[in-house]
Amino acid sequence: MMPRRAPTLLASLLCVVSPALDAKVTCTVTATPVQFGTYDPLNPSPALSSGTVVTTCRLMGALATATMLTSSFTAGSSGKYATRTMILGANALLYNLYLDPAHSQIAGDGTGGSSTGSATLNLSILNRTQTWTETIYGSMPASQDAAAGTYIDSIMVTVNY
Repeated sequence: MMPRRAPTLLASLLCVVSPALDAKVTCTVTATPVQFGTYDPLNPSPALSSGTVVTTCRLMGALATATMLTSSFTAGSSGKYATRTMILGANALLYNLYLDPAHSQIAGDGTGGSSTGSATLNLSILNRTQTWTETIYGSMPASQDAAAGTYIDSIMVTVNY
């Protein structure tokens, strides 16, 4: 069976879902972006924030099923998982996204030192709809010399099921 994909942009909340025509399970994905707010280069502590990726799946058939979900994330404008950057013209601020609050698992596609998220939803006639909420933890290193302005990066998250 081919995995299905439900992509969404972590930074802009745009969701696109592509279920298979014969799907026994359909899923939708929404995201709340990681927003750091105003960065203070004089603060000796890293800037921290979090966002969520919420996947809701519904059983369409009559037979119970365990639906395995896997989330993967793009590298963004830097093209690297180890050092993501937010951009303002030629200026950049370093940051990264993590799957855990200890910031040890970089959110990615499983390459370049990154990890993917996963969950299993057990759907049945008595429990047709279930939701997986995945928290994404953001960290921006302290003491970066940055020009004033709004820095952005777009990360696409894809949930396979």
